[in-house]
Amino acid sequence: MKIIDWFKSLNLPNKLTLIRVLLIPFFLLFLGISGGIFKFLPLLIFVGAAVTDAVDGHIARRDGLITDFGKFMDPLADKLLTLAAFIAFVEIGYLKAWIVVVIISREFLVSGFRTLAVSKGIVIAANAWGKIKTVFQMILIIVILLNYTGYFAFTGSLITPLTAITILLTITSGAVYIYDNRNVLKN
Repeated sequence: MKIIDWFKSLNLPNKLTLIRVLLIPFFLLFLGISGGIFKFLPLLIFVGAAVTDAVDGHIARRDGLITDFGKFMDPLADKLLTLAAFIAFVEIGYLKAWIVVVIISREFLVSGFRTLAVSKGIVIAANAWGKIKTVFQMILIIVILLNYTGYFAFTGSLITPLTAITILLTITSGAVYIYDNRNVLKN
């Protein structure tokens, strides 16, 4: 009962963020089931989760509902959702493992760098490169999920170029992030 009370006490943006995290196991479950409607459910769940990401941020800024929980959980929810998708795509044969290792490595590097910055009393906001990287990661995931359904075969030819762009943006955004905030590495 206490969990339900705690959930009820959250504001709407934080509830949407938490729901996004709770959708991840369902996304993975339906991605592992092949055939019929189950081919569309991962796409619907992912797009729904991506929409909640845009909506919760908009509501939080518009209504002044920005909280420490939201600052922590919103980017974590995004990373968990996208990384779960990328790891699952290795298993079902859409991506090579090295690609996902590069993506995960960048996320760990930037998260570690942010943690170091916070320990020094420095808060580092996301930059434009990181936001562009995230958009391309989401587009790549959606294109793979469209192809996975079997009804959008034309998307297969988009996967390789989108993967290349996503890897390039992943590496570039990580490098720019570290370079722009290199003062964090100073004593």
